[in-house]
Amino acid sequence: MFAKNNVKPVETESNMLSHTLIKLFQRDLTKLQEEIAMYEDDSQLWTIRSGISNSAGNLALHLVGNLNHFIGAELGATGYVRQRDLEFSSKNIPRDTLVNQIENTKTMIESTLQNLSEEDLQKEYKRRPFEDYMTTEFFLIHLSMHLAYHLGQINYHRRLIN
Repeated sequence: MFAKNNVKPVETESNMLSHTLIKLFQRDLTKLQEEIAMYEDDSQLWTIRSGISNSAGNLALHLVGNLNHFIGAELGATGYVRQRDLEFSSKNIPRDTLVNQIENTKTMIESTLQNLSEEDLQKEYKRRPFEDYMTTEFFLIHLSMHLAYHLGQINYHRRLIN
């Protein structure tokens, strides 16, 4: 967006990184929705074959839970309460429900990340006691890579099942 005098506003490092992370999360979550839509029927989302420990449906639930916990609840104070066991034990959730949960996650990520300051990004992020030091910025990049990793697994699962 340009100011009235056609001068582009100066972006700080933090809002540039936040903007980049928003774009990456949006891209990969949109791709996740597309992958889920490409399954021939809902039941295939929950199919497990020999050598595969998680279905695409469970991986999608895991990603939604992971991002809503670490970004939504921890950074955005959304009040989300994670039930990690259900991410892997729930079955036969309709495709439309999964797609809607992913869409809500995209909205939450955008609203949370656009409000982070440079100071917020440089704060220490402690996920577990005795874990190595990391910044919030580092952990957000880690979450983006975690999403991409499982997105690749879902793509492979879909091609194997279809």
